[in-house]
Amino acid sequence: MSEIVLSGLSFSWPDDTPVFDHLSATFPGGRTGLVAPNGSGKTTLLKLVAGVLKPSAGSVTADGVLGYLPQDLPLSGEPSVAEVLGVAPVLDAIAAVESGNAAEAHFTTIGTDWDIEERTRAQLDRLGLDVAFDRSLSTLSGGQIVSLGLAAQLLKRPDVLLLDEPTNNLDLDARHKLHSVLDDWSGCLVVVSHDRALLDRMDRIAELDRGEIRFHGGNFTSYEEAVQAAREVAEKNIRSAEQEVKREKREMQQARERAARRASTASRTLGNAGLPKIFAGTMKRNAQESAAKADGTHAARVGAAKAKLDQAERARRDEQKISLELPQTAVPAGRTLFLGEHLRARGLFPDGVDLAIRGPERIALTGPNGAGKSTLLRLVHGDLEPDSGAVSRADGRIAFLSQRLDLLDDDRTVAENLAAAAPAVPPAQRMNLLARFLFRGSRVHLPAGVLSGGERLRATLACVLFAEPAPQLLLLDEPTNNLDLVSTGQLESALTAFRGAFVVASHDERFLAAIGVDRWLRLENGDVHG
Repeated sequence: MSEIVLSGLSFSWPDDTPVFDHLSATFPGGRTGLVAPNGSGKTTLLKLVAGVLKPSAGSVTADGVLGYLPQDLPLSGEPSVAEVLGVAPVLDAIAAVESGNAAEAHFTTIGTDWDIEERTRAQLDRLGLDVAFDRSLSTLSGGQIVSLGLAAQLLKRPDVLLLDEPTNNLDLDARHKLHSVLDDWSGCLVVVSHDRALLDRMDRIAELDRGEIRFHGGNFTSYEEAVQAAREVAEKNIRSAEQEVKREKREMQQARERAARRASTASRTLGNAGLPKIFAGTMKRNAQESAAKADGTHAARVGAAKAKLDQAERARRDEQKISLELPQTAVPAGRTLFLGEHLRARGLFPDGVDLAIRGPERIALTGPNGAGKSTLLRLVHGDLEPDSGAVSRADGRIAFLSQRLDLLDDDRTVAENLAAAAPAVPPAQRMNLLARFLFRGSRVHLPAGVLSGGERLRATLACVLFAEPAPQLLLLDEPTNNLDLVSTGQLESALTAFRGAFVVASHDERFLAAIGVDRWLRLENGDVHG
């Protein structure tokens, strides 16, 4: 069975920021879920295995044909479905031969792939895609593009398959189709995902932590139980080590006080005994050496207790959370922030869509892939004008976080992006704000272009929420894409602190339940229900 072997793998970014240092591990055949906090290097590791990036040292070997689905698939453009699938040349050659053109080049292109159309249709059907081969990428939804990208990799008949956040943008039906495909997988599969349902279908979980990979047998639920048990043991060990440090310090202090009392008593006794000076000096030196030796013994015990405490603290898994107060985003109850009547755009809403957003509403926008959720959010934001219908917006900023998180300037650092968004905020206060979004130390000086999905979301949120003026309506399009579970919790914290209205398009039911949605809308068949 195929496997992936990492041997002494090292990699650093061009600015010499290290990612991996002599990392070694073997991913066996079967299904492996790769988990770690955002920014730990999961995506970078998949790119190294896929050959997209080259290691600075060490090697990567993967047996057989390799398929790789990246998380940053292009979500627009004019390539056709057939071109994305990589079957356009063969289909064109078959069409030419069937029309009577018997050129040798066509037969060379076709090879043994005379059944390519049937195989491709079967693969698309397995993933729930019913799209014409000549349809352009720009007409597909984000979820359809992800399914299309996966179909392209499966058509290679790979022995090793790497999937980076494969459930991004997928509706529930498409996720179930993906689950079914992966349940039947017999090669070597490595999946990076925040989707619990998908991770619970894995044979094992590989945890990337502080530059090392540890494997846990079983699915994600059993891994979480093991992590929680380890966290409880670590906390217990920390409390025990803290008590030991206090005890050893107390005993060292008491020993010093006893030695001082003995020295004082001995000094008085020797003075009254009339002993020769040389003998009295020897006794005094011996007492001092004995006290110093005892003090050294206690100091060593304190040092050992502190080392044990440091080790216990290193074993603890910190859960970093965003903590915010955003009163400047407050919206009066009942205020109409957006009103759209009989909106039509791009042929998606033939009967016209009506939508009103009032006060600090928390709205979940759901619906199948391709229903027009992203288009509706763009109509609300205003970067897409309706083909017909009336729109009115209240004074105040509307902020839109698209699926691509493209608000940041990739060439600027995190700090520079926030400075551009909030120029009136003093530099020291901006650093404090970024620290609350978990950007500390050198992380604030990273270019936005090298941030992980979760880091990019946090940086984007900081720039959006603290821009001037603060937004009163926040639009989020699949915001949990590319986020690990810790980062999803951080997003939940930020949205809980937000005092304005927001509309979230998402298929993540767990996330929607956590952010206190009070109005549910479903977009289907060109109309909004709810």
